[in-house]
Amino acid sequence: MAGLGSENDQKKTARSHSPHFDMNPQTPVLRISQLDALELDSALEQLVWTQFSLCFQNCRPGFLTPLEPELRVLLHLLLWRFTLYSNSATVGQSLLSLRYHSKFSLSPRYRPLSPRQKLGLAVLTAGPRWLQERSHRLLPYLGLSSQGSVSERESGLLHQGLRNSLTLVAGIVKFTNLINFLVFLRNGRHPILAERITGAQTVFSQPNVAREVNYKYMNRELLWHGFAEFLIFLFPLINTKKLKATILSAVFGGESASGEGAREGQELWKECGLCGEWPTMPHTVGCQHVFCYYCIKSNSIADPYLTCPKCGAEAGQPKLVKLEVEMTDR
Repeated sequence: MAGLGSENDQKKTARSHSPHFDMNPQTPVLRISQLDALELDSALEQLVWTQFSLCFQNCRPGFLTPLEPELRVLLHLLLWRFTLYSNSATVGQSLLSLRYHSKFSLSPRYRPLSPRQKLGLAVLTAGPRWLQERSHRLLPYLGLSSQGSVSERESGLLHQGLRNSLTLVAGIVKFTNLINFLVFLRNGRHPILAERITGAQTVFSQPNVAREVNYKYMNRELLWHGFAEFLIFLFPLINTKKLKATILSAVFGGESASGEGAREGQELWKECGLCGEWPTMPHTVGCQHVFCYYCIKSNSIADPYLTCPKCGAEAGQPKLVKLEVEMTDR
């Protein structure tokens, strides 16, 4: 009896240490975890491509451009070989304790992806991106040449028809991806269309796994991210030059007024209000300050709501200033 009890204890211990024994594929995975895994995978691919590009930084500019789509596909397949093909999980999924489960399996327990599913997932992920980038170069090979019985006009119509067909197919694929993402937001499965086609479902790699990222930290990050986007949207709407001129006039208004009153009116015309140099082809915009023609014209084109940087007055149409110079004998 004691021997049987020890055997049962050993079996329970072995089962508890088995990585897939207690894993329930029906346990729902957070949507944010699946999206985070995709973002981590995308960031890893970009990092690998950046490091790969640095190897050719001493070559002539644009050395990798003709073969960039093919090289990106090769790097994607390289990462696929040592991550997804090896343990049915990408790098992003491994960091979040996730992996792929074969949805086509009838067993209630965890089943890894078959080699055919892994290959299909790699092809459906990297293939459409490569076709989209190479479609303009593939068109001449898909159509007939202008030699023989096909005239040049018919060849042009054929190429135009193929181009329209590819555009239509690309639009249908994007619309299908949108529908798939909306379904993912509804049921929390298959964030990308390739996973739904190949039957790859994201599940937890360990039983009773807990998300290591604290929700308090997530809420803080979301709050600051939203606040940063709001500032990026708000700053272009603020006229910083006018605001700066208003603050300066409010703080140093009395001193500047007395200083300007002590000087003669023509002394204000000795320097451009924008560049600070002697005004070339002096123009005014409605206030007492003078600007170079090129300075005020370029700034008014760049900013339709330009104000005078000295006094904050709204700038009107630049008008030529006529100066009277008096010659005196010493």
